[in-house]
Amino acid sequence: MSSSARFLDSNVLVYAVVKPKKNVDERLAKIKERAREILRRIDRGEDRVVTTVVHVSEVANVIESLANLTKAIEVVESVLNNENVTVLDVTKEDYMAAALVARERGVSVNDALAYVVMMRLGVGEIYTFDERHFKSLGVKIV
Repeated sequence: MSSSARFLDSNVLVYAVVKPKKNVDERLAKIKERAREILRRIDRGEDRVVTTVVHVSEVANVIESLANLTKAIEVVESVLNNENVTVLDVTKEDYMAAALVARERGVSVNDALAYVVMMRLGVGEIYTFDERHFKSLGVKIV
């Protein structure tokens, strides 16, 4: 995997896709627009990204609970069929390493999993809106 690829965190997809049930403040509106721009860049082939099946599953679960099953399926199929997105399998060993990182660094297990996969592949940048966790891991947030 090229170190020029970036990791795509699940929250980018969630922010881009889920329509809020009420008016959003300016900060959230900017995040949602930035998330949609990231996805447009990926769709146009300007960026290549990697993510894991776990992160895709996380997106499906969140979208299904906040929107509906049809939208969740649509998003999952879109990610899986996008030639600029590489979706990686996760092993038991990956998750064990992630659990250790999560315990030691005080981050969520799935954020730690992204970090473990990134380090294994030499990917140094991530698209995410979870700045606090990834900054504490020393990952460059794009």
